[in-house]
Amino acid sequence: MHEYDLERYLTVRRAYGATLGPDGTLAFLMDTTGTGQVWTLEEPGGWPTQRTFYDEPVSFASYSPTRPELVFGMDEGGNERMQLYRLDEGGTIAELTGLPDAKHRWGGWSHGGDRFAFASNRRDESVFDIYTQGREERGDDADLVFEGDGWLTVGGWAPADDRLVLTEAHSSFDQDVYVLDIGTGERTHLTPHEGDVRYGSVEWGPDGGLYTVTDEGSDTLYLARLDPETGDLEPVREGGEWNIDGVAVDDEHGLLVYSRNVDGYTELTLADVEGTDLTEYPLPDLPGDVAGGVSFGPAGDRLALSASGRALNTNVFVVPVPGLREGGGARQWTRAGTAGIPRETFVEPALVRYETFDGREVPALYSVPEGVERGEPDDAPVVVDIHGGPESQRRPSFTGLTQYFLSRGYAVFEPNVRGSTGYGKAYTHLDDVEKRMDAVRDIDAAVDWLVAQPELDADRVVAKGGSYGGFMVLAALTEYPDRWAAGVDAVGIANFVTFLENTGPWRRELREAEYGSLAEDRELLEEISPINRVENIEAPLFVLHGANDPRVPVGEAEQIVEEVRERGVPVEKLVFEDEGHGIAKLENQVEAYTRVVDFLDEHV
Repeated sequence: MHEYDLERYLTVRRAYGATLGPDGTLAFLMDTTGTGQVWTLEEPGGWPTQRTFYDEPVSFASYSPTRPELVFGMDEGGNERMQLYRLDEGGTIAELTGLPDAKHRWGGWSHGGDRFAFASNRRDESVFDIYTQGREERGDDADLVFEGDGWLTVGGWAPADDRLVLTEAHSSFDQDVYVLDIGTGERTHLTPHEGDVRYGSVEWGPDGGLYTVTDEGSDTLYLARLDPETGDLEPVREGGEWNIDGVAVDDEHGLLVYSRNVDGYTELTLADVEGTDLTEYPLPDLPGDVAGGVSFGPAGDRLALSASGRALNTNVFVVPVPGLREGGGARQWTRAGTAGIPRETFVEPALVRYETFDGREVPALYSVPEGVERGEPDDAPVVVDIHGGPESQRRPSFTGLTQYFLSRGYAVFEPNVRGSTGYGKAYTHLDDVEKRMDAVRDIDAAVDWLVAQPELDADRVVAKGGSYGGFMVLAALTEYPDRWAAGVDAVGIANFVTFLENTGPWRRELREAEYGSLAEDRELLEEISPINRVENIEAPLFVLHGANDPRVPVGEAEQIVEEVRERGVPVEKLVFEDEGHGIAKLENQVEAYTRVVDFLDEHV
């Protein structure tokens, strides 16, 4: 085993969130200081310049298409009430919104760079309206161009800057697309449909058409063109058994990049686009296994994106478009470091499948520590790490904590149980409402598979997860108490009733679509809530939360800890006053996961 302490693994850096300026400057986010801040680079491999210096992490950065300035977003203490700021070439920062009680969701620059659009719940906390604002305007100077009645997102400006494309989410698997005439305020509905249909990554094309990924009439997502006048939908590229899960378009230069999610691994394709005709150029193989966040240069001559792998920390690459058409490759611009840990010591996962209770095959990533051979007798403990969502997917990107567990001799198993995205529409709905506990049965089946592996110790299996994954940990400990040596619940749901009552009002309708409604499904929600079966918990439990969490309020942590403690089961609670839905700041991560590791060392 290699002897590097936890803090070293947690200080492996990430460079991500790239955006290209009009003069070719690359801006990106990097967490060198312990939180993601804005940095810029003039050339590949150069010395980056730090441009923001906050204790809070910056959420995104977006360069103006015409000026050497960018807009970035930031909340306070993880409360997700993001505010917008403008950073100019000289380093001056101007606050654009200044309404800290409201959320602001970026909608992009106009092509002229004089205005930008965003969605905000400043009028009514439970719904999002659409605003446009001049680049030099402040606070409530923004123009309210549409009053919404749900979860609205701005997809971007039409080529003539006279219209915006909007997406309204009814659930994670059901959206509608609209075009908003900015001058008249008239909104045109393009996607009336029955049942659940996804429309994602909606982007304007060079001919004024819209490109989107959708599963209209299909089990998997495909690339399609949507007519902004008639709503006619034309397939452009099918993903086959896998999702085409994202698209980015440069409408000024007729460029399009789409991503295909193949069992969690990314395939990217660049295309010259004209209507539904694509001339394709597969992107060169990038280091790592997961890539995205495409940003086009304003001249149409390059694109930037981030790439990561389980054994490769995240960095930004720039691809020259003319060279790509001729078979050229990508060039790494950023050099986010590995804290002195040799890259060759990082462990790659194996992609495996295991059979669950109803005969389905559940995909998972399985990693074993150095010195442990699969199929050979050993007694390694194993962490079953369950993703949140549930509308998400565990993919092979870099995680310092995972590599630390592996360096300490723990195997790591990451299942994509039913309800996960990436495997088709039908799979995502297998855990809806009354089928919720079937996903927990998938975790039980995972343990069946793990205890059959001779390299693992069947008596040292740990359940770990965050958010919905935290619920899964608590549910696994209550439903199958004799299977677990310990549990780690981060920002998890203990009681679906109190969670839905107290989550941010802008989220409640979306969450009820997944979990069930308080009005119609309260009895079911109470039945499946781990808090109501807490007497079954036998394994020691560590609970981690942020006091400002607007998604899963901290009361979820407080009630499960109180109930477990009353029953004499070892339990620890750690709440950070300056964090929200997750632990974002390095100093807090070090404290949190040092405590978690010590807890597991004691009990496992």
